[in-house]
Amino acid sequence: MKKVAVILSGSGVFDGSEINEAVLTLLHLAKAGASYQCFAPDAEQPHVMNHLTGEIAPESRNMLVEAARIARGEVKSLAELDATQFDALIVPGGFGAAKNLCNFADKGAECELMPVVRDACEAFKQLGKPAGYMCIAPVLVPLVYGAGVQLTIGNDEGTATAITAMGGVHVECTVDNIVVDEQHKVVTTPAYMLAQSLAEAEQGISKLVQEVLTMA
Repeated sequence: MKKVAVILSGSGVFDGSEINEAVLTLLHLAKAGASYQCFAPDAEQPHVMNHLTGEIAPESRNMLVEAARIARGEVKSLAELDATQFDALIVPGGFGAAKNLCNFADKGAECELMPVVRDACEAFKQLGKPAGYMCIAPVLVPLVYGAGVQLTIGNDEGTATAITAMGGVHVECTVDNIVVDEQHKVVTTPAYMLAQSLAEAEQGISKLVQEVLTMA
């Protein structure tokens, strides 16, 4: 049985992991006969959003505690992730990927990875193990794999331009498809960067999970 590490960034599209993307990822891993373990940084979110109004909420939340909502309590601190114990890595999207796991939302092309995130993602790269990133999470990819890595966030021009400035090679992609960088063993899909429904998001996510497991 293949074992996959899944990195979450909280709970909720506007300040953490996109819940639908995370659940679809876990569902397709389970249906493919793989096991998974969720991880999240044990740290406070930069801010908390009211998902009803879209406004910043005057409170603080911990990414690990929030991620436990999605993982039904079965989540570990990202500092505990040992890449040697897993066959692959998957990072769902949601703005937490761009706000919490790195500071792309604030810094754009000048962004940096949270150190614990950098260590975890680079460990899979160094071991030659495949990784899948979806939605906005592929902005992490150039920071991990360096110049020349191929990836997609769909077709958003501003984000694609920033990815290019970071050294990534952005490939336009439809919601139901994936971009595979064979050399770096990286799979990406637009998910809710383009999806207008749960069914649309599911198409690319299912292909990403299958491709990552095949590469593993």
